[in-house]
Amino acid sequence: MFRYFIQLAYDGSGYHGWQVQPNAPTIQGTVEECLSRVLREKLSVTGAGRTDAGVHASYFVAHLDSHSRDLDQQPGLLYRLNSVLPRDIVIKNIKRVDNRLHARFSASYRTYRYHLASTKPLFNRSYCYHYPVKLSHSALQDACDVVKRYSDFTSFSKLHTEVRTNNCQIMEAGWTREDEEYVFEIRADRFLRNMVRSMVGTMLDVGSGKKSVSELQGIIEARDRSLAGMSAPARGLFIVDIGYPGSLF
Repeated sequence: MFRYFIQLAYDGSGYHGWQVQPNAPTIQGTVEECLSRVLREKLSVTGAGRTDAGVHASYFVAHLDSHSRDLDQQPGLLYRLNSVLPRDIVIKNIKRVDNRLHARFSASYRTYRYHLASTKPLFNRSYCYHYPVKLSHSALQDACDVVKRYSDFTSFSKLHTEVRTNNCQIMEAGWTREDEEYVFEIRADRFLRNMVRSMVGTMLDVGSGKKSVSELQGIIEARDRSLAGMSAPARGLFIVDIGYPGSLF
């Protein structure tokens, strides 16, 4: 068997997340069906992570194992795959890699962005959260400085998830203001389920003055999800980058 990494992007609006679920459309299920149909062998794909329902990806990576030794050399393969895929999923690249590489476990970091509109959005309304509340940019940045000092993010994790640890190493976190939009970007070695959205919701409480920076600090240290803010809607969240050793694409 030969291992391939595929680079893809998707609009998650119409899907119940990445992971295959019974009786619900998912990105993984749709991609597996397309690959198996075009390549004429039963294939399964393993993603770099499990995005939740409604979350998007401008950059995502998955791997598959195939009997073919030259998939990435087949002319027109990307065109054939994308002709079969629905219009809200696109495969951008495919590359044969060492069989020891794993889309999930070999990744050194993931980067997410959350888009927030301060005024009523129009053309991007499906890809941002309309939050018409005055925010303090400096308070949002102070909140980022706080979260970067911690590693246990139990307070921002979905309850009853099966993980060995709730520790994550945050490498970068910050808010930028772009015209009428706020963008939150965070990079870490791994993320917990619902972590970014619940973190954004809590930071918005700080940015709007509902909570103080010291209260945010107490929420993290309490390791109690019920103390954190509401999760921001999925439509504003994108995974935008995934890092691997060396250069893949």
